[in-house]
Amino acid sequence: MLELALENIRKIENTLLHIVDRTRKISSVNDFLLTPEGIDLLDAVCMRLIAMGEEVKKLDKNSDKKLLEKYPSVPWKRVMGLRDIIAHQYFEVDATQIFNILQNDISFLLSVVQQMKDDVENDIEQFPEN
Repeated sequence: MLELALENIRKIENTLLHIVDRTRKISSVNDFLLTPEGIDLLDAVCMRLIAMGEEVKKLDKNSDKKLLEKYPSVPWKRVMGLRDIIAHQYFEVDATQIFNILQNDISFLLSVVQQMKDDVENDIEQFPEN
């Protein structure tokens, strides 16, 4: 179970790192909206957020709904819900909301995911599964 959870966590971390790296130059919502490249980047970020939300759902399942509750500072249901909103209501996605998520939430989420990864790696070392 821990190995599967760790695999999920690593995918989430890599996705968040990718989002951070690709959006370094985004300083306003207009950076997404005023050029074709910006719109493509917005689309890519949305796709990554979908992938991340799906992986969080898998992590929750693979940990029997026990791991995420250890990190209550993250609104995990909202993370998973964002995935659903983007995937099912794509044409209603608000670039301003995505920009605000980038500015206010991604770095914090990344730090929690990295702590989660460290914790699970330590658990695997201490209690290897047979």
